Amino acid sequence: MAPSGPRRDTRGIVDPDELLARVRFRRHEPAPELRPFLEHYWFIDWELSEPYASHVVPHPSVNVVFQRYVDEGGEAVFGEVAGIGLELFTKKLTGVGRVCGVQFRPGGFRPFAPARPVSEWTGRRVPLAEVFADADDASVDAVLAPEADHARVAALDAFLLGHGPAPDPQAAQAMALVDRVRGDRTIRRVSELARAEGLSSRSLQRLFANCVGVGPKWVILRYRIHEALERAEAAGQDPPDWAGLAAELGYSDQAHLVRDFTATVGVPPTAYARQVSDP
Repeated sequence: MAPSGPRRDTRGIVDPDELLARVRFRRHEPAPELRPFLEHYWFIDWELSEPYASHVVPHPSVNVVFQRYVDEGGEAVFGEVAGIGLELFTKKLTGVGRVCGVQFRPGGFRPFAPARPVSEWTGRRVPLAEVFADADDASVDAVLAPEADHARVAALDAFLLGHGPAPDPQAAQAMALVDRVRGDRTIRRVSELARAEGLSSRSLQRLFANCVGVGPKWVILRYRIHEALERAEAAGQDPPDWAGLAAELGYSDQAHLVRDFTATVGVPPTAYARQVSDP
């Protein structure tokens, strides 16, 4: 089922209050024909007097990103396909800039680029023309030039509708499975998900590699970390019950959650909770 509208949460953004205080960030819905495949469009504009580093724990989603910025090095304008990021993504924002992004649903990128498995783009950021051969400077400028958001949305709609989506039952199956993982905390093991779908674990792994870009275990773990981040941010001055949260998210113990959180975010969960709660 397609989402009913753009997400309102800040899941995946490290210290979202700090980011939102420095940039103009908003999300928009794509054209109806595209909604089954996309999470949303996301726009960021900034004008900074000093550099700022943003940090994001990536979703299991491919993004198409159009960027323009001006800093001490001059102007850069380009489009790229960003495969699923396996590590914490850090972006240094300087000067004046604009980003117009497309976040696909996990599995939703495949119908637009069916020639290769989505796993081929995982951990990579490649020029737009490497995936969409007819993409050129005019394609990028059509998205970035308008000042009005609705005109940027229309340009993104036109670009994507010009490249699909092609019917793909496997991609539809993969999207439904990831939705199940995201919404059902009781799914904690790949074998459970495969059994519920009537697949072997190997077939499930192959489906995810071809259509999502990462394995189902990675998806399960990533959504756990997103949940832990959100809980830490919402706790304020009262630290979460980390042991209880670990059990709720399916970890064998608190130490396991702490290891995963620290490896992904770069700091232990207690330190992160203190960081975001400091005025």
